[in-house]
Amino acid sequence: MPGTLTLVTTPIGNMGDLSPRAVATLQGAALICCEDTRRTGKLLHLAGITGVRMAVTNEHTEHDRIGEVLTLLDAGATVAVVSDAGTPGISDPGERLVAAAIAAGHVVSAVPGPAAVVMAAVISGIPAARFVYEGFIPRSGRERTERLADIAAEERTIVLYEAPHRLERTLTDLAEVCGGDRRVAVCRELTKMHEEVWRGTLDDAVEKAAASDPIGEHVIVLAGSPPPGPATDDDVERAVGAALDDGLSTKDAAAHVAAVLGVPKRTVYDVAVRLSSQRRQR
Repeated sequence: MPGTLTLVTTPIGNMGDLSPRAVATLQGAALICCEDTRRTGKLLHLAGITGVRMAVTNEHTEHDRIGEVLTLLDAGATVAVVSDAGTPGISDPGERLVAAAIAAGHVVSAVPGPAAVVMAAVISGIPAARFVYEGFIPRSGRERTERLADIAAEERTIVLYEAPHRLERTLTDLAEVCGGDRRVAVCRELTKMHEEVWRGTLDDAVEKAAASDPIGEHVIVLAGSPPPGPATDDDVERAVGAALDDGLSTKDAAAHVAAVLGVPKRTVYDVAVRLSSQRRQR
C-alpha cells in the first residue's frame, strides 16, 4: 500500500481549535515534519501525543527532507506535515513535499482547520465571496512596486499578511497606490485572548498604526478596486508624473500606471518617455 503524506492544520493561537482528527493523525504518524521541534513538541505535549519522531522542515531544509519522507512513504507509512501555526503550505513549508509525494505516486491528504486568511476575510466586514490571497508582499525594490500596483488594480477583496514592524509602512504604501479612502480591516492575534479587528479607511489605518506599537503578525483585508472608468490623457500624464517624482524609472513608471489605470502599456510608456525627456532638459 502506498504511504500517505498528510498536511495537518494546527491552531493559530487557541489550543481548543486542534481537532480530534488532527490529534489522531499526528499520533499515528511515523514522522512529523515541522518548522520548529520545540514549538511542535509543546503542541504534542498539550495534546497528549507521545513517541512520535519529529524532523525540522523549514524553508531551508524542506528540499533536503524529501528523500527521507519518500522512503517512509514507500514503506507505506504516514508522514504528517505541520507548520508553526495554521495550514502548512500557505506561506509556510509543505509545497515541495507535496509536489514530490505526488510525483512519486503517493497519496496526499490534509486535515483541515484554522487558517488566518479565511478567518480574517469572513470577519472583516468586507465582501468575501471572491477574494485573492497575497501572503507577504515583497519587502522592497521593483517586485514590491509591481505587486502594489497589482493590488491597487485588483477588483476582488485582497488578503495579505504582515509583520508588526512593517505594518505602518505597508499600510502607507497601500494608501498611496489605492487611495486613502479604500476600506480596510486590520486583524491581529486571531483566536487569542486579545484578538482585535480594526475596520476603517487606509488613511485612518496608517494613523492608528503610527500611534500604536503593533504586536503579533497581522492580516490585512483590503476592499477591491471599484471598476475603473476610462482614464483621460490628463489622468495618465498626472499619474506618470507622480510615479517619476517617486523615483521610478521610465519603464517602471509606465508599468505601474498602466496597471493602475488599465491603459495600454505602450501608450503610457510613450508619455513616460516624453515626460522624462522634458525633465532632463530642464
